[in-house]
Amino acid sequence: MQTSRRYFLIVAASLASTAVLQTGARAVAPELSESDPTAQALGYKSDGANVDTAKYPKHQAGQVCSNCQFYQGKAGDTSGACTVFSGKLVSARGWCSAYMKKP
Repeated sequence: MQTSRRYFLIVAASLASTAVLQTGARAVAPELSESDPTAQALGYKSDGANVDTAKYPKHQAGQVCSNCQFYQGKAGDTSGACTVFSGKLVSARGWCSAYMKKP
């Protein structure tokens, strides 16, 4: 049940970081680095075109942070907050294995 555990952690992080975002912390948030331990654990790439599809076979062309349900940026932003990576900004063109298409 590793998928369920991952989903739980993503949702928990989502709820926690939503509170942070509502306090106006977005403007001072640092850009997420691909070398960040959480970013590495989730296979984050600042450019979704550079995803290792052998390692992450669920990745598909067109999946980017800007159309993920965890992305908090506005349309046209080059980066935005992500509820998975609490307190950090992700590239709108980025991707990670927590990707879930916006409904």
